[in-house]
Amino acid sequence: MLSDIRVLELGHIVAGPTAGLILSGLGAEVIKIERPEGGDQSRARPDQSIFLAYNSNKQSMVLDLKNPKGKEIFLQLLKTADIVVDNYAPGALDRLGLGYDTMSSTNPKIIHCSIKGFLPGPYGDRPLLDEPAQMMGGLAYMTGPPGRPLRAGASVIDISGAMFGVIGILAALHESQRTGRGQKIQVGLFETTVFFVAHHMAKAGVTGICPPPMPEWNMGKEAGWAVYKIFITQDQKQLFIGITSNAHWERFCEEFQVHDLWEDVSLRTNAGRIKQHTLVNERVKKIAGEFPRAELIDRLEKCQVPYSIVNTPMDLFNDPHLRGREHLFRVTSPKGTSSEVPALPVTLSSWPGPARTNPPKLGEHTLAIMADLGYSPDQIEGLVQEGVIGSVVPDL
Repeated sequence: MLSDIRVLELGHIVAGPTAGLILSGLGAEVIKIERPEGGDQSRARPDQSIFLAYNSNKQSMVLDLKNPKGKEIFLQLLKTADIVVDNYAPGALDRLGLGYDTMSSTNPKIIHCSIKGFLPGPYGDRPLLDEPAQMMGGLAYMTGPPGRPLRAGASVIDISGAMFGVIGILAALHESQRTGRGQKIQVGLFETTVFFVAHHMAKAGVTGICPPPMPEWNMGKEAGWAVYKIFITQDQKQLFIGITSNAHWERFCEEFQVHDLWEDVSLRTNAGRIKQHTLVNERVKKIAGEFPRAELIDRLEKCQVPYSIVNTPMDLFNDPHLRGREHLFRVTSPKGTSSEVPALPVTLSSWPGPARTNPPKLGEHTLAIMADLGYSPDQIEGLVQEGVIGSVVPDL
């Protein structure tokens, strides 16, 4: 898909590396430019789980961008690239003399995607991370119990910020086919969070009342569905059941032989069921408690009513669907830690996906990239000795 596209990733931890991972998953060549002092900060974590999750299918080049010779090498490499992705601190690239204006004058076709805490504005120069973005953008308030704001159980803002960045990149690539020029794309983590809570804002705006945190919600009723919650089965296991259409209701009543509910015509619409929310949910609760979870799942599967077990991350390794479609693949970090990780959650009929490779060792591809740029072995060795570039660093 993007096999003719070269990406320079100036990324660390989650947001920048995720954007690079998505682009590499779509076939782009991604060169991860890393600092000599340990590279991506996630490499330093003992289990390297974050590095494992977001850095497969990439090359690693160690390059000191603070050194004038390192800057010169970067600009040479930039001439061969199509995209630069960074999630450095605000102003960091400008201070290095590598801001968008410099990049664009070097390569007018370059697309620079910058993922920062905020879009330009009063807060534009402030740093921000995923968790405080969730706090500031209202998501943590909506997630935790009253008085106990709680971040989501994953770095959803970093990841979704990267996704918005890739959307912008793909639009910019399309535009560049017409104009022959690149452009600068900016993504704000704060604004990403605010986008996520848009429907809560709309409700507050319409009613004039701030919505309560979601643990206070009667989930089905607040979501607009009469049956939409977790129930406890006979063997004391959790199962989410969602009856969101009149057809679901009809099939549920038929499968579980609750003819009195079906015969009550006032319950044949979702609005009618919401009006008798307590009655309906008490009956579904009673039905769920009469069956072991496995049997209840079989019957819900048979009548095609939406349901879900509540999985842990460990459970996902044995999920029949993920296993059946070979959605997980094993990667090993430079330190030897290993795990299966998920592929991108998208398929394209004309693209079978990349040849999956392990996350790179720090500086693993530096020498080959330098040779491709035309540097001689003696020049490369001299730059290594000066600390301008770095070759493979053991265990990193």
